[in-house]
Amino acid sequence: MPSRDAEALGATVSRDAWGHDLDAAVEAFDEARPRLFGIAYRMLGSVAEAEDVVQEAWLRWQQADRPAVRNPAAFLTTVTTRLSLNVLDSARARREHYVGPWLPEPVDTSADPTLGAETAEALDAAVLVLMEKLPPEHRAAYVLREAFSYPYGDIAEILDTTAPNARQLVSRARKHVQSSRHEPVDPVRHRALLDAFVAAARDGDLERLERALAADVVSTSDGAGIAPRAARRPVVGRDKVARLVAGWSDWWAGTSLTWLETNGRPSVLVTRGDTAVALLSVSVSADGIDQLLWVMAPDKLARTGS
Repeated sequence: MPSRDAEALGATVSRDAWGHDLDAAVEAFDEARPRLFGIAYRMLGSVAEAEDVVQEAWLRWQQADRPAVRNPAAFLTTVTTRLSLNVLDSARARREHYVGPWLPEPVDTSADPTLGAETAEALDAAVLVLMEKLPPEHRAAYVLREAFSYPYGDIAEILDTTAPNARQLVSRARKHVQSSRHEPVDPVRHRALLDAFVAAARDGDLERLERALAADVVSTSDGAGIAPRAARRPVVGRDKVARLVAGWSDWWAGTSLTWLETNGRPSVLVTRGDTAVALLSVSVSADGIDQLLWVMAPDKLARTGS
């Protein structure tokens, strides 16, 4: 079934004006669309920006000499990746002036478990945070290879480079991600630790909080300078994080919890009345929770759980 965006744009264009079958063009785009969104989201960490990139890719597809395109999927992937690189350059500049830490916008993966990918790599919010430190081309190469298994030759064509250089880009990006990431635990253990942490946080129980946390835990809050409880800097270490969280147990009063799956991991949405106030996800290693990610920026919570 054609997407609404494709239908809206295509409705004003006749088959004669396009020069060939509109239905085939819409079908090719809609078939590629989940992967295009998956690439753009992983590169940008923003649902809204990813949707804008996919919309622009549709416009480029509309304007292209489509009969001359032998591989529509490859064409659309190349356009989407290059558009994402352009957006990423401007987004990184904007983030230099962002108030407090920046975290990716959560995406609900219970609605679309694969998000257009063969694997969930580069979807975990903690991995997206690590990728923020990568140069744009490294990030693009990593996403194409690790999340979508593109051959190095195809990555080279998309990024307008050589296959050996594409291999190097992926290798360097992979080393950066792996060097800063603990070995994850199984999903049952992950959910159990998040559950235990939330229960201890609501009770303000310092001892139970410490038991759930790894010694080197980092708590990062993204409030965009708006959410009053969002720390302006990451808080590091079991003792500091536990004391910080125990100190605002009153914040949980009058809130409701909804368990979700965002970015492929269990997470909990905290609402007060009809307003979402936080989305908490964690990274878990054998030593306990090693990363707490608190998305509190209102704009990033607008779509979550809706």
